[in-house]
Amino acid sequence: MKKVEVVPHDRRWRDAFEAEAKEIAAALDGTVVAIHHIGSTAIPDIHAKPVVDVLVELGDLGEADRRSAAMEALGYEVMGEFGLPGRRYFRKDDERGTRTHQVHAFEAGSAEAARHLAFRDYMIAHSDDARRYGELKRKLAAEHPHDSEAYMDGKDSFIKEMERRAAQWRASHPV
Repeated sequence: MKKVEVVPHDRRWRDAFEAEAKEIAAALDGTVVAIHHIGSTAIPDIHAKPVVDVLVELGDLGEADRRSAAMEALGYEVMGEFGLPGRRYFRKDDERGTRTHQVHAFEAGSAEAARHLAFRDYMIAHSDDARRYGELKRKLAAEHPHDSEAYMDGKDSFIKEMERRAAQWRASHPV
């Protein structure tokens, strides 16, 4: 079983995102509307699993399927919707089998893309909630070091509450 690892924020995650975004944009050649750094590695100064999450907005989600070979050429495993309708999910591990990147592709302007972006932006704008999230992640990783399901389950209610707050905040703070 892989260890659930949560580490202090690493400023190099931003650089890793930027480099990967260029590769993804080239692989999806002309179909990308926007590429965003999401997830905990995009939130400054909180503890996170060292996996860079990338949200890709496409003009046509079908392009993710048609160009899956190009994503495989970058080292990504093509996972399809992977439990979330309207998404195409890709994951990438390093040579040791450690996850390094996850790509969540959605149709541009979709509710799911908006939800992810609102959560990220809310956390960046509300550092107390972000710190609480980072501390929860540390606590859960210590309590469930070899049980990623329990780790994920432990975050669920907090994330849902933050998503609720983020949606309300986004409605009063449009982009």
